[in-house]
Parts: sequence; structure tokens; C-alpha cells
Amino acid sequence: MTTNTPAVDVQTTQPKAPRENYLNCTTSFKSWALTLDHKRIGLMYLIGTSLAFLAGGVFALLVRLHLWEPEGMLFSNPTYNQIFTLHGAFMVFLFVIPAIPGSLGNIVMPLMVGAKDVALPKLNLLSFYLWVIGAVMAVAAIVMGGFDTGWTFYAPYSLYTDQAVVTIGLAIFVLGFSSIFTGLNFIVTVHKLRAPGMTWFRMPLFVWAIYATAILQVLATPVLGITVLLVAFERLYNVGIFDPRLGGDPVLFEHFFWFYSHPAVYIMVLPAFGIISELVTVHSRKPLFGYKLIAFSSIAIAIISFLVWGHHMFTSGQSTYAMFAFSFLTFFVAIPTAIKEFSWVATVWKGSVALNSPMLYTLAFLIIFAIGGLTGVILGALNVDLHLHDTYFVVAHFHYVMMGSIALAFFAGLHHWWPKMFGIMYNEFQAKIACALIFIGFNATFLPQFVMGSRGMPRRYATYVPEYADYHKASTIGAMILGTGVALMVFYLVASLFIRKKAKQNQWGGVTLDWMCPTPPPHLNFDEEPQVVHEVYDYTTLDYETLQRDCD
Repeated sequence: MTTNTPAVDVQTTQPKAPRENYLNCTTSFKSWALTLDHKRIGLMYLIGTSLAFLAGGVFALLVRLHLWEPEGMLFSNPTYNQIFTLHGAFMVFLFVIPAIPGSLGNIVMPLMVGAKDVALPKLNLLSFYLWVIGAVMAVAAIVMGGFDTGWTFYAPYSLYTDQAVVTIGLAIFVLGFSSIFTGLNFIVTVHKLRAPGMTWFRMPLFVWAIYATAILQVLATPVLGITVLLVAFERLYNVGIFDPRLGGDPVLFEHFFWFYSHPAVYIMVLPAFGIISELVTVHSRKPLFGYKLIAFSSIAIAIISFLVWGHHMFTSGQSTYAMFAFSFLTFFVAIPTAIKEFSWVATVWKGSVALNSPMLYTLAFLIIFAIGGLTGVILGALNVDLHLHDTYFVVAHFHYVMMGSIALAFFAGLHHWWPKMFGIMYNEFQAKIACALIFIGFNATFLPQFVMGSRGMPRRYATYVPEYADYHKASTIGAMILGTGVALMVFYLVASLFIRKKAKQNQWGGVTLDWMCPTPPPHLNFDEEPQVVHEVYDYTTLDYETLQRDCD
């Protein structure tokens, strides 16, 4: 894909000094805190969002442990509501939305387009600090008394409760600006900083996915910001926007919230699609099937996602014709999504598949996302949704798409690019064990929830009738297995930073520009400006014998 070839170390009689890279070029705290290097900013995002993920996971385990017994084991009902809300808010706003664009997107996307940095590096640093400020405000809301509205902050309850709703609302407003600035940066970078020869249809599909995500971030996020500001304004001044006692309309809040939040689903999932598109071709050793279809499907999903918000409101009193339209559009958006799934499977088919940990996470994604997507189609059917709405079936579907698919893709990408980011390898055997535990634990957690949801178990309840006890216990055991897998993953990734087993220059045999620069990348990414002369994913240009000798 490029005239740059991976560097091969030449043995000399004198030991070579470590090559200067973005990690060791400067080491002071100030140099990191004020860095404009997209890779360092991406690492700081990685640390921050990972901590938010672990905190959200702890809240989830507490919820599941509480539900071991029908009358609850650990908390009073109000405390349960707070723990439940903290789990959702931390996972959605502090992890799932910013994790892949902020960390892997920041680190990898400029490398993939052959740029020295993002187009607006100061704005990039500001977006990270806005994320930090938003996270601090979310923690402050907990200290100030917590919030128990659920992560959706539905009016009118969010207007009446005596919790710190204004503080968490302002935190989400700040986090929204972080998301918008990140999106603006990526759009400008893709348009202006591509390497010579990199046409639109020579861009890696991860870049296409990040580009489509950035469009959604810029266009949809302001709606959420305005909505949470209106909630705060109404709580402070009683102006009657959403409060029915003052002539307001709580359904208006639902329209505003879901007009953002359904595109937000694709802000979360499109980067995951991009990761999977990269990994299936690299670890199957063959060009991606249907490259242009996948590229265009990312844009199609971004456009259609603005038109389907009403399928969250089938029980809110919409007109029959509006419900028919939203149901049709829900089925329609499944088409470009199915194009991706079939293209990934076709790429793996008869490929030279390497069953390493990134590929195992990828295969787990393909299975879990298929379940999440198909159950989404079920919920898009009007007559079925009226029965399943606000049951554990919705909880299971949501987690198969959000946690199961997006987190698995994030883990896959993290394992795939870890050697490039740090120049070191983790324990591959432990990685495979962790992947198996996460896959088994996830399915054991949420498959029972499909069953009890179809039998009428409502979501968000702190207590339940005994007939659902066995399902909840199975789900709790699955959550403990899942938590064990995540803990093992954290352990061996952190341990690799101390063991420092050297990675190869091109660990997996990738052919995109991110694998052509030195490992770890230098401060400005490339020793020389890359020239793109091959089609994307052209494996005929890669010398695997030389590749395997690199850095052994």
C-alpha cells in the first residue's frame, strides 16, 4: 500500500540505543499534560475511559448481586436506583461513546491516513480535558447526593427528584462538547491530511467508520446538550417546558433525547464496525470482501440513524402512521448493517485465519452482534414491541449491541494495536483465556434475560416475584464470570508494561500505513512522508519472510 517498508534492525558489534519514539521523546509530567501529540492524547483517553469502564462494571456487579434474591440482598430501593443509574451513566457517557474514537481513533487514524498529527492538535487536547472535567463533575454529582433518574434522565421524574440532576446534566453538556470537538478534528484530518496517493477508496475502513462517526458527533450531540440544559433550566426556574403541571410536555423530552440517543448508538457502534473491518482482513490474510459496500454502508447508517428515533417511543402515544414509519425505517437500517456482517463473514470464509487473541475477540463480536442485531429487528416490530417494551428483553438486546459488540470490538482493537502502541507483547495464552471467559460470561449473563423479558419481567426493578429467581441467579453467575475475564485482561495488559516482551515491527502482517511506521511510532509518526501506490488491503505486496524476521 505504500513505498515505505518496515525497518529491519542491522546487527552490529555495539548494542543499539533504544530508538526515540513518542513514549520516550520527553518524559516530564508537563510534557504529557500539555502534549499535542495525538498518540499521547489517545493514551490518556485510553486510561480515563478504561477507569470509567471498570467503575461502571463494579456498579453492574453490585446490581446483579443485589438481584440474587427476589427481595434484594444489598441495598434499599432508593440506593439500588442510584447504583443502577451510575452504571448506565458511567458506561454510556464516560466509556462507550468516547472510548474508541478518543483512544484508538486518536492513536491509529492519523497513522492510517499518513498524517503527522490530527489537523487541530490544540482542539484535540481541549477535547480530552473537557472529558476529564465532565468525569469530575459526574463524580461530584455522586458526592452531592447522587442521581437516580436512570441514564436517560426522563422527565418529569428528573424535574421532581431531589438528587443532583443539574450537576450531572451539566457534566453531560461538557462531555458533549468533548465529543463535538473530537468529531470536528477527525473530519478535517480526513479531508486535509491524507498522504499523497490516498484517495477516498484507498482509505482503510476504520478511517471510513471514524469519519461517519464524526459526522454524527457534530450533528447530533448539540441536541443532547440543549436537552439537558433545558432540564436544568426548568429545575431552576420552573418554566414549564417538560413539566405537565406547568403546561409542559414530557413526551417532548423523549423526542429530543432519542433524536440524539439513537444516532449516539451509531456513534458508539460505527467505530466498532471499523475495528472489525480491519481485523478480519489482517487476521484472515485476504482482502476485505465488498470494500466499497462497507464504506458506503457506514455513511448510510449515519444518515438513516437520524430518522429512527421514534422506535423507542412506540408506547408513548404516537400516531399510528408515525409508528408505521419508524418501524419501517428500523427494518431499513438493518440492511447496511447486514451488508457489513455478511462481508466480514465472506472475508473470513476460506481465509488463512490466524486464531490469535485479536481474531478470537473478532469472532466473538460476529456472533454476539448477530444476536444483538436480530433481536433489534424483533423489537422494531410494532406488535411485538408493545409486549416486550420496558422488559429485560430490551436490557439484553441493549447489552448485546452496546456491551457485547462495542466492548468486544474495543478489546479486539486494543489487543490488535497494543504491540504498535507500546512495542511490546502481552501474554497471548492468558489473552485467549480471558476472551473465552468474557464470551462465556457475557452470554451466561444476558441470554437468561431474553427469556425472563419475554415472560414479562420488567427492567429496572429492585425486587421481583420468585418465578424469575433462577434466571436472575444464572445472570449473576454469568456476570461474575464476565468480571473475572475482564480482571484477567487488565492484569496481563498491565503486566506486559513491566515484562516488556518485545513485539515485532509488524506483529500481525498488516498492510495499512499504521503498520508501516516504526514500532512504537516516533513523535511525528513517519521518518519520511509516505506515498500510497497500492490499493487498500493489497496483500500481494507484503514479504512475509522478511516480516517474520523483523525484530525477532
